[in-house]
Order: sequence, then C-alpha cells, then structure tokens
Amino acid sequence: MPVIYMDHSATTPVSERALAAMLPYFREEFGNPSAVYGYGQTAKNTLEKCRERMAKALGAFRSEIYFTSGGTESDNLVIRSIAAMKRDKGRHMITTMIEHNAVRRTFEALEKEGYSVTYLQPDPMGRITPEQLAQAIREDTILISIMMANNVVGTVLPIKELAMTARKRHVLFHTDAVQAVGHIPVNVHELGVDFLSLSAHKFHGPKGVGAVYCRIPNRLLPMQTGGGQEKEVRSGTENIPGIVGMTEALEEAVENLEGSSVYLTGLRDHITRELCAVPGVHRTGDPVNRLPGFCSFIVENIHHSVFLVNALNERGICVSSGSACSASSREASHVLLALGYDQEMSGEALRITLDTENTREEAEYLISSVKECIALVRAREKKKEGTLEGSVRKAAGR
Repeated sequence: MPVIYMDHSATTPVSERALAAMLPYFREEFGNPSAVYGYGQTAKNTLEKCRERMAKALGAFRSEIYFTSGGTESDNLVIRSIAAMKRDKGRHMITTMIEHNAVRRTFEALEKEGYSVTYLQPDPMGRITPEQLAQAIREDTILISIMMANNVVGTVLPIKELAMTARKRHVLFHTDAVQAVGHIPVNVHELGVDFLSLSAHKFHGPKGVGAVYCRIPNRLLPMQTGGGQEKEVRSGTENIPGIVGMTEALEEAVENLEGSSVYLTGLRDHITRELCAVPGVHRTGDPVNRLPGFCSFIVENIHHSVFLVNALNERGICVSSGSACSASSREASHVLLALGYDQEMSGEALRITLDTENTREEAEYLISSVKECIALVRAREKKKEGTLEGSVRKAAGR
C-alpha cells in the first residue's frame, strides 16, 4: 500500500537539492571549522557562506544569524538569555496561551525561578491583537514572545504589528517562527522583531539543526560552556552538513514560495470545504490568516482523534491529532483549550498539513477516506455506549 504523507507540520522529508548539497560534507569535506589547516578552513568558509546565505533569505545581516540544533534550543536560548541579562531591569515577560511547548514550558520554568509571566488569551480563531499586547505591557516587562504561526490550528499572527507595539514601549520581542519560515514570507527587518527562531526540518532541511536571528549584538548568553563557537554563544563543533542542508532547503523554499502558496491554498480550501460538509466537523483557526497547506478540524463524537488517525493510517494516510511533539499523549491540546473548546472536543482534533508533493488525486482519496473513517469510528463508539466501557466513560464525563 502506498503511503500518503500529510503531516508536514510535524516534519518534512529532506529535499533532493538539500541532500545533494549535504553529501560531500560527510566524507570529502569533513573538516572541523575550528582547525587551521586546509580541511578546517574549507569547513569554516562553508559555514560563513551559509550564514550569509541564510541571512539573505531572511532579510537579515550575516552577523545576526546564529546556528543551533533546532527550534527548541533556539527558543530556550533567546528566552533564558534575556531573562538573565535583564533581571535587574524587571522580571515580567509576556507570551500567549497557545505557544509551542518549547516556549510555554520555558516560561513555566522561569516562573518557578521568580519571574512573572502574562499569558495572553487568544480569541476563538487563535488571534492576538496589538491592543491586547499593549494593555499587558508593564514598566518591568523585559521580553515578549509570540509565535508567528500556530502549530495546532495554523493561524498566522500579526507579528509586524505586535513587534511595533513592543518597540514603542522599548520591550524586546521574540517570535517562534518554526512553522512559518519557508511557508510564508519572512523578512526579519521588515517585521521589526528582535529575535526569531527557526528549525530546518520544517521546510525540507535535515533534523537536528536550526538558527536564531538576533538583531542586537551581545544579547545572547551561552547556555553551555566549551570551545566558544558561534561567537561564544553556542559551544560545540558546528554541524556543517546540517547547516549546508538547511541553507539549501531555505533558499529552495523561498524561491518557490509564491507558486507553492497558491497551489497549497487551493488544495487546503478544497479539503476544508469537503470535510466541513460532514455533520459535526468544524474547522479550527483563522479561515483567512492561516498557513497555506494547513487544514485543522474538530471532529465530534469520535471519543478521541487517535482512533480516527489510526483508522486513516490503516489506509496508508499519515495525518495527526495536533502537535507531533505531544502526539503520544492523550491529554487535551492546551491550544484548543485556550481557544475555548472543552476537554472532550479538544481531544477530537484532526490536523492535515500539506506540501506541494501532495497531489489532487491524493487529496480526493484523503477526503473520501476521512469521511468513511469518521462514520466507522462513530459507529464503533456508538456501539460501545451500551457496554461497561461506555458506562465508565459516561460516569467520567466522557
């Protein structure tokens, strides 16, 4: 049975172009960038060329790009650096209730260390307004961190306007752009952000590599000690093959951005219309300001979306119930709870995220399969209602 992969928000396959660019750096050009002889200097030159190319793709300067292991490290590096550097000025920070756990749990950890955090409440579409942010800023606010695009419902937030609000009050602004980079236009200088996090495997680069954009020099503190790589910010031998692959993948994504956005928006809207015609299926997130290939739904009366995801998997279709980082847990999505869905409905989420590799024929097969599997799972759940298991669920409020 051929596999149809439609969970590109979780991860993407490495593009052929990125893979081809990486291969020489595993064997032929394997040098350590810190070495002074030929192999090392070749690696060092490659590293700096990639930094310059990454900066150009993001609308930044080369000196503003730092390489990391991915989005989680990038988020931690920014948030913890500012918390430590600005603690004498204030201990208040602002984020939202719908952030990825890499941001959310970092703030929760800082709260235990004596910091105060305001979690902005989104509207039911997952939107945060500049007016909301302005009202939350205090004299002791030192950092604001708001994601560019949500990983559960696909809503794209107004980062430029939010960053402008922060700058007017002289507060540093960070955005987790892991879901956005490579999928929508991102120019850091036009956005006006102070920090931005990204991860290569979300746009057809390799896993285990990412980057931080830092507008202001000397605003990042090392989280680990060692050889002082990345301008003393991130010690450890640089992952040259990964950085090369990430750079190539980002350039490829930016080059194809306009065409891929048009194609994916059309495919996304077709799937959404067809599935929302099924009784009890509701789209989540902003219907307009959303990622091009992002379809997200609540599917009522299926007990838990894991049953629907498993049924689709048996048909060779890979989709998810929400964030891949918490897919192994049956806990309700904190994002959907924040949007106002109750505990039961928050556990009935379905996320379908597309790429240009997905065809119209695959979309039609997906649509028919989802409809059939919803009916199958609902019938199975209805049959269980009269059993002991159903009685236990009912007593538990399910």
